[in-house]
Amino acid sequence: MTEEKVIELLSHIQDPFLHKSLTESGAIQEIKVKERYVSLKVALPQTGTPEQMMLQQEIVNVLKGAGFESVGLRFEQRKSGQGSKNAAPALLAPESKTEFIAIASGKGGVGKSTVSVNLAVALARLGKKVGLIDADIYGFSVPDMMGITERPKVVGETIQPVERFGVKVISMAFFVEDNAPVIWRGPMLGKMLMNFFSEVEWGDLDYVLLDLPPGTGDVALDVHKMLPKCKEIIVTTPHATAAFVAARAGTMALKTDHEIIGVIENMAFFESRLTGEKEYVFGKGGGERLSEELGIPMLGQLPLGQPDINEDDFAPSVYAADHRLGRAYEDIARKVIDQVK
Repeated sequence: MTEEKVIELLSHIQDPFLHKSLTESGAIQEIKVKERYVSLKVALPQTGTPEQMMLQQEIVNVLKGAGFESVGLRFEQRKSGQGSKNAAPALLAPESKTEFIAIASGKGGVGKSTVSVNLAVALARLGKKVGLIDADIYGFSVPDMMGITERPKVVGETIQPVERFGVKVISMAFFVEDNAPVIWRGPMLGKMLMNFFSEVEWGDLDYVLLDLPPGTGDVALDVHKMLPKCKEIIVTTPHATAAFVAARAGTMALKTDHEIIGVIENMAFFESRLTGEKEYVFGKGGGERLSEELGIPMLGQLPLGQPDINEDDFAPSVYAADHRLGRAYEDIARKVIDQVK
């Protein structure tokens, strides 16, 4: 038994005064677990009431039903605006219906961010409510790729994500000046990533896509810890080395119990507009070999191709819905929806 398990068990119990779950209302102030014993401190708007007695009995029944032999409860009256360090942000609360999909790769330069951006846009075009987190803290690029020039607004104590093409976006790029480099160590990266969940007003979302940095470093590890039910898509090129390195990211996902829903092979070939002839610039078969090695489906093979640039609505990496690659991304988005279901 862990603190996280206790929070999950109590997430379906309502605060009798605020009519929200105990996790949403921030009622759970302290949790201590030791073998089969658990103690809790719970903050309520009113104490010493019949409602508190009923809530106390409900909590004890749930925790003992889950296997705890002894349950200690201490109630206190909450102060105005008091929250809980254990209260999960709305997106991360156990009752949240939002699906998380991390876009990962073993190495840089395979077009992972391009895939993240266009898959998010394709899902939005299919009527889904989508958020996109540029989790590549050092190599942020999503706002530039989507042609986003504005910055998030702060309303009260929360940040409003920037919306473009129907996708809500947050990125480290919004919080640095003049494309400055980010010189941080591991623990600071995890804190920033948690801020993207806890301090941003995302609203109700069907999907949150995370554009991960390449490889298996600190941010990838933090995502695996924060989002144990996150699903992953692995992006590779057809080149044998790229696929070999991408297999590491896939293996990491499997070892941390993340479900990999598919492989996308980017830059699969170049097709001449004049002759229709295909040139396999980066070789052939890398995506298929990776798919077979990990035992997961191929979601799509994307050719090399430049989006049509519209100077009036500049977004240098987003393909139009009627573009050949725009249609390919829509096909992949439909497969992703089916895989998640």
